[in-house]
Amino acid sequence: MHEAMLYDKLGDGVVGCRVCPRLCRIKPGQSGTCRARANRDGVLYTVIYDRVCSVAADPIEKKPLFHFFPGSTVLSLGTLGCNFTCRHCQNWQIAHADPGAHISELRELPVRNLPVLADHNGCQGVAWTYNEPTIWLEYVLDGAMIAHEHGLYTVMVTNGYITEEALDVVAPDIDAYRVDIKGFSDKTYHDVCRINGFAPVLAAAVRAKRVHGCHVEIVTNVIPSINDDDETLRNIAQWIVAGLGADTPWHVTRFMPYLEYAHLPSTPIKTLEHAMALGSEAGLRFVYIGNVPDHAGQNTVCPNCHRVVVRRTGYAVEDDALRGTLCDMCGHDLNMRTSLKR
Repeated sequence: MHEAMLYDKLGDGVVGCRVCPRLCRIKPGQSGTCRARANRDGVLYTVIYDRVCSVAADPIEKKPLFHFFPGSTVLSLGTLGCNFTCRHCQNWQIAHADPGAHISELRELPVRNLPVLADHNGCQGVAWTYNEPTIWLEYVLDGAMIAHEHGLYTVMVTNGYITEEALDVVAPDIDAYRVDIKGFSDKTYHDVCRINGFAPVLAAAVRAKRVHGCHVEIVTNVIPSINDDDETLRNIAQWIVAGLGADTPWHVTRFMPYLEYAHLPSTPIKTLEHAMALGSEAGLRFVYIGNVPDHAGQNTVCPNCHRVVVRRTGYAVEDDALRGTLCDMCGHDLNMRTSLKR
């Protein structure tokens, strides 16, 4: 085990974790809500520091990130545990798992091996994904630092439920911060994710961009009867414009019946197209439809000359008309990130 960062000793062996807004108070022999941070004799440890259960070379578009090193391949890492327990989690087998109970099943992957593994698999960067990277803070930080030393970009695919203090620790070494906005009310977040209050998610996304210069893209999985109403979708779009800027990509993705929401229908494509229209009405210049193969809503269209500048099929970039970060046809800035933070 590896001693955790960001915790307080509160007396009588109790520790207080400061990594996510749950601010768990953990007694000796117990773990936090994420189950990845455990109190052993008054010291908080991360039990998952260099332990992985999922490693893959993915298209960056699969995260999804459409305006960040388009067409590149990213070394994608996941472990066990999460600080949410979402009712429709597609990765529930790992996200809802107890790391302590399955630690022997996890592989060790020292951070020093990440650049070599990325190189051997043709990857231009490293992403912490599949489960929630916030609870993996120490490993993400050390891995991101060594990735940058070797010229690799870094990505967090996150639910955004992180304290300002923890974000300020890791974000200086993160190039892209891809965050889910699952709704736009405390009730939705309580019902879907079982947390109280979603304001920290919004605040972290804005801080990642405005304070730390991260490239930010937003994903909303549109769930019928849960977050597919016009008010919710319009509020999300308006918040993105106001807090992150009109050039911030918003991915509205198709929900598939799963887990506790298996009784719900998949999202109608017309609903996603309507969400796309609401985003455009709110002023967003780049709204994408996800989880619908071959839909034209996957393509990047220049908001100035209205030509397709990046054509996608599934997760593959089939064709592009880019000149660096600009539209090759009219020179318009498309808010594409193709360089590392310095």
